[in-house]
Amino acid sequence: MKHYLEKQEDKSIRSILYFSMEIGLDEKIHTYSGGLGVLAGDTIKTFADLIVPVVAITLVSRKGYFEQQLRSGQQTEQYLEWHPEKLMKLMPEKIVINLEGRDVVVQAWEYKVKGIKGFEVPVYFLDTNLPENNPEDQRLTDHLYGGDSRYRIKQEAILGIGGVRMIDALGYRKIRKYHMNEGHSAFLTLELLRETDTEGEQDPYKKYDVQAVKDKCVFTTHTPVPAGHDQFHKDDVNQILGNFIDPEFLKDFFFDDKLNMTLLALSNSEYINGVAQKHTEVSKSMFPGYAISSITNGVHSNTWTSDEFKKLYDTHMPGWREDPYNLRYALSISRKEIWDAHLAVKKKMVDYVNSITKAGFNYETLTLGFARRSTPYKRADLIFHDINKLLEIHNNIGKIQIVMAGKAHPKDGGGKDLIKRIFDISKELDGKIKVVYLENYDMQMAKIIISGVDVWMNTPRRPLEASGTSGMKAAHNGVPHFSILDGWWIEGHVENVTGWSIGRKAKKGSNSDELISDEQDAEDLYLKLGEVLVPMFYDNWDKWTEIMRHSIAFNASFFNTHRMVHQYVLNSYFH
Repeated sequence: MKHYLEKQEDKSIRSILYFSMEIGLDEKIHTYSGGLGVLAGDTIKTFADLIVPVVAITLVSRKGYFEQQLRSGQQTEQYLEWHPEKLMKLMPEKIVINLEGRDVVVQAWEYKVKGIKGFEVPVYFLDTNLPENNPEDQRLTDHLYGGDSRYRIKQEAILGIGGVRMIDALGYRKIRKYHMNEGHSAFLTLELLRETDTEGEQDPYKKYDVQAVKDKCVFTTHTPVPAGHDQFHKDDVNQILGNFIDPEFLKDFFFDDKLNMTLLALSNSEYINGVAQKHTEVSKSMFPGYAISSITNGVHSNTWTSDEFKKLYDTHMPGWREDPYNLRYALSISRKEIWDAHLAVKKKMVDYVNSITKAGFNYETLTLGFARRSTPYKRADLIFHDINKLLEIHNNIGKIQIVMAGKAHPKDGGGKDLIKRIFDISKELDGKIKVVYLENYDMQMAKIIISGVDVWMNTPRRPLEASGTSGMKAAHNGVPHFSILDGWWIEGHVENVTGWSIGRKAKKGSNSDELISDEQDAEDLYLKLGEVLVPMFYDNWDKWTEIMRHSIAFNASFFNTHRMVHQYVLNSYFH
């Protein structure tokens, strides 16, 4: 690793190319929509910290995802252009990709992510906003997850095919592993196959060196939700890509006349992984016949730990930033120090919420937090399933207040309806329980509310949560988790030690998840909230702060991107 640090300007040391449609590095760079992008950003920061010889590539998404505006719970979207020239360096190299029979010119912006030891990981943001392109093509890198399916095909071709070509043009010619963070970049496999084309060979199955390409490719699948796997109509793919690759060879990746990008990536990757043990199990059932390993997600410890807890860790566990495994020694920190740090963070959060909502939150009340992408299966409204039971807990056992946030995809009507429902419920509870739903959830807001609440909640419908990382961020700030047993929480959960479960635990390999109703999960939620969480928060400080301490020692020390990247390096990059 020291060798890489000393020679980091030498492009020949860069042997891993990391692809992601979205990357969340900074709230000023609007190239992320949620968990996938933030995970990619955390991963790249850790590559830099651990001196892993990586170069990364994404799209510039000049108009970002969107800025969310909520008027009485009705979501509207506004697209605000950000300016890469203010934050990045424009590279002189350009490449060309043919789409719909037209040559589209692509340029790249360079942004360097510096690690704690000074090693930098260059990230390249691909951009088609050039005068050489026609107006339609200039807009291809404007919107993250925008446009129709044809727009998405072109975007993903620019990312995958254009990304491989751009990295070569920039002088990185020693790439040995291509890591696809989700299937959006799977067209890169076609570019790598095309490079192995044996001229004159008529048999499409002998024309390309499939094994050589597989040996180079790593694929991480992130979602068990079918809608999360891009599928494009055959006619659209053929019209846009033309005869980019032998059509007889490509036809094997079409099912029901649709190209499934996940299957394209799976079929051309030697190493494949899910992002939690349960998610890997689900992925194997979705895509039988593929060897899928498991590397559970993590978060970048130094990014998601609040200033107050950073000071605490620096005092008691110096070196935790370089090696977050040191956080296991949090068990030696006094409960009072942890509580005092938490109260300081909570005060900031309450002041922030009150400043933008006038909700009248107070510092003493048990505060529950929930922030996710708003879509029906994540069930943001589960806690409101029975308002009377919630009021009974609040009035008779101990007061609660709830802070929520999250964007719905512009085309997700169900997600938008969910936000409106929560707004309506908050009005119904006005004067009884304080509930706020904050607009335009982003990385900056996440740092404030995840670290400042007393309990972090997650209530997805099992088994649809691939991993989930917000609870890991909470753990870095001593905030216990209260969640459905899905995704990472199956691995991080120790009842009454690191937090609490909602609902029963399904048997391994069973399909019983589908039989669990919202009513059953809500009933367990209210039971735990009323009989365990609220009484403990108000009446058993010793036990509560012990759970906070174990959240750090058990979960923050393990569920971080340093551990995750070590696994990628050992299991796939240099295996």
